[in-house]
Amino acid sequence: QVQLVESGGGLVQPGGSLRLSCAASGSIFGTNVMGWFRQAPGKERELVAAITSSGSTNYADSVKGRFTISRDNAKNTVYLQMNSLKPEDTAVYYCTTSWGSYYYPDYWGQGTQVTVSS
Repeated sequence: QVQLVESGGGLVQPGGSLRLSCAASGSIFGTNVMGWFRQAPGKERELVAAITSSGSTNYADSVKGRFTISRDNAKNTVYLQMNSLKPEDTAVYYCTTSWGSYYYPDYWGQGTQVTVSS
């Protein structure tokens, strides 16, 4: 069984920054892909960013240039650095891990709330 535990969410003003962390435990192998999805009220869940075990990344167009995903394979931890935050970034952010496509995660974390508001 795999467990994903997110941390780092909270309330931030527009233009501010937050860093989300996700620690993975359980039967995680080095070839897994890790990612972040988000879901805003009344909207569908969407992929925000993903990173392969070799470090290749993929970002949603809406966050390119503002968000950076990274991972520490030795710690089975993935990070999402979010800069220049906008009110439309407000959502619950979910950490995911996949052995196949990052669009179809095998496991999800419980989610962490990010609220961007003045």
